[in-house]
Parts: sequence; structure tokens; C-alpha cells
Amino acid sequence: MYIRSLSLENFRNYVRLEISWPQGPILLVGGNAQGKTSLLEALHVLATGRSPLTAVDRQMINWAAEGQGLAYAHLRAEVVRRREVREIAVTMALTRAVNGTPRFQKSVRIDRQPRRLRDLANGLNVVLFLPQDVDLVGGDPAGRRDYLDTTLSQVDGAYAAALETYTETLRQRNALLRHLAEEGGDPAQLDPLDERLARSGVAVAQGRRRLVAALSRYVGPLHARLTGEREWLRLEYRPNFDPASPPALAYQMNLRLEEPEGPPPGISNEDLVHAFLQRLRQRRREEIERGMTLTGPHRDELRFLVGSVDLGVFGSRGQQRTAVLALKLAQLAWMREVTGESPVLLLDEVLAELDEERRALLLARVEEVEQAVLTATDPEMFSRQFRERAAIFRVFHGILQSDG
Repeated sequence: MYIRSLSLENFRNYVRLEISWPQGPILLVGGNAQGKTSLLEALHVLATGRSPLTAVDRQMINWAAEGQGLAYAHLRAEVVRRREVREIAVTMALTRAVNGTPRFQKSVRIDRQPRRLRDLANGLNVVLFLPQDVDLVGGDPAGRRDYLDTTLSQVDGAYAAALETYTETLRQRNALLRHLAEEGGDPAQLDPLDERLARSGVAVAQGRRRLVAALSRYVGPLHARLTGEREWLRLEYRPNFDPASPPALAYQMNLRLEEPEGPPPGISNEDLVHAFLQRLRQRRREEIERGMTLTGPHRDELRFLVGSVDLGVFGSRGQQRTAVLALKLAQLAWMREVTGESPVLLLDEVLAELDEERRALLLARVEEVEQAVLTATDPEMFSRQFRERAAIFRVFHGILQSDG
């Protein structure tokens, strides 16, 4: 898999960009704030529909274009896959409703046909590594949940649909809980939302559980290699409520490598949904009092453990960086296993923070994928042999110029 062409309009500091890219490594060289990271951000948006850098989509629209009344950004890429070429386009626009209220819209087209955001699954697959990803280990749990969701949604359209349903149902349910807390009313109004939340929530929790188990098969050996066989990293999925483990089912799962990736034998998906529903009903009074949903995968956790040591709590910055490197390499291997194709590898200034051994391991993975896009302020950190193989582009104020 590789990106054959990329087009950007009014995206960040790119007023207009049309570029063709070859297979193999691509090195983007330039000073800070010139647009290198924005290019990686654009590719991530085309793969997932979301920015890895901001939760406010409007910030991606070029501010000067917005000031001139051109409040939109358009991104398009031609993606070459093993059996096909796909054209993927994402448009973001700030419009106004009839009453004058500002409204932000995001639309997706695949092969020039309108599609939903979740239909981006299996279009363009990327593995992105940013310097700030080290915070994935010790940062807010929402970041770890988002990592799992973004990774799964790239390759599993059914998961993306379940996550979309869960997120929207959770929003509606919380609004109703607040209304019941403030205004009163019949709690039975929650019943249809509970059913939808439980069904989609089980799908989300099961998908994450399978992903963490799959990543664990790769991350342990990779981390051992990165640490000279001194440490073995283990990923542990900790659900806020595991519908497979209430007393009625007499089952407990804490996601060890030797444990199954799904529910135990004899327990069906409907059993899990029923257990989830029962838990929601048990906590209904408390949730109404607090005006929020207290049960479900929106409160789950992912932990990084070496032995009994939680790296998110006790790990050094160096240990956390190594854990994230192992995780991203595990993601790369898992995506290749699931799709049969190597995703595009996106590396933003990460080599500068790695020692020689870890840098060599990462660059070896660059050689294994069909395309990798790397950014750097100093190309001399790469060997002469690597620079000779790479397509090098200079980036200056949102303009790309080939060194070739």
C-alpha cells in the first residue's frame, strides 16, 4: 500500500498542494513550523477522518482562507493497494444555518461517491508515530482508549460502526440522565437507549479485547529486543465493567497472553448484552442522581506493565518511550497480518529521540514497508545510504520542493 498522489487545499499552512509520491521512503526536511507535521496530519485525517493533533476540526482550516470567506479545507489522495487504486477525499467546511448559526461539516468521498466517516475503514491504513506519543503510556486514559479505537476503526468497518453507535447513544443517554435529574420524569425512557448502549458497548469492548490480545503477541518480543532481553512488556485491558465477568456468569478475564481473546465457551454475545443491561439497571438510580453513564467501555483502561511494574505510574520517560515504540511496531505487524498489506508508516521527528540501536531497528521497519513518510529538521541524522534511497522533499512555508 502506498500513496501515489496527495492534494491539499486550505489545510493548515497549505493553501494549495499537488504532489506525486513514489514507493519507498520519503523524507520531508525543513525547519520547525514549516508544514512537515501538517502533511502527516493530513494523511492521518484521510485514513481515519480525525486529526491526531487537535479535537477541534475547525483549526485545520487555513486561517487566512477562512478570513477571506473560504472557510473550507479539502484533502484528497490516490491510494494504491494490492488489487485496486482508491481515491479518498475529506472536506471540512464552516457554513451557516438559515438562522445564521455557524455549522461545521465534514464529508467523505471514496472513488468520488459520498460515504460516511466509518467507510474510511480499509481505504488508507497508517501507523503514525509522534514525539508526544510517549504520553500514551502515562497520560489520560482517554488517549489510550482513543488509540485502540483509531487503530481498530482503520481496518474494521463493523467496529467503526459499533463505536459510532455507542458514542452517539452515550451522548443521548447522558443528556436524558441530566434531564431526569433536573426535571424528573419516567426512568423507563432510558430503556431503548440502554438496549442500544449495551449492544454496541459489548461490540466495542470485545473488539478492544481482541486487539489488545493480538498486539500483546507482538509487543512482548519487540520490547524484549529493544531492551536487550532485560524487560518483557505486557499490555493489560482493564474494563470498567466486563459483561463477561458478573457473578451470574462466574467468569473473570484480565487479558493475559495465554487467555482467550473473546468470551469463554458457552457464553454467547446475547449473554454479554444481557449482563450489560442488568448492570445498567442496577446503577440506574445512581446514574440519574449524577447525570452521567457510569458503566461501559467509555471508562475502560489500557495499562503497560513490565513484570508487576506499571510503566504509566512508575516508568521513566525512557521506559515509556521504548514501550510506545514497541507498541507502534506491534501495530504495524498486526495491521499487516489482518489486511495482508503493510500500512503506510508515518514518523515525525522521532529518530532524534532514539539511541543508535533503537533507531536502527525502526529504520529496518521502514525498509520493510512499501512507503514510509519521515520528517526531520536535519537530514544528516540519516545515513548516506538511506538518503540515497529516499525521495527527499524540502518543506518551506507550506511549499514542497523535490531535492531530486
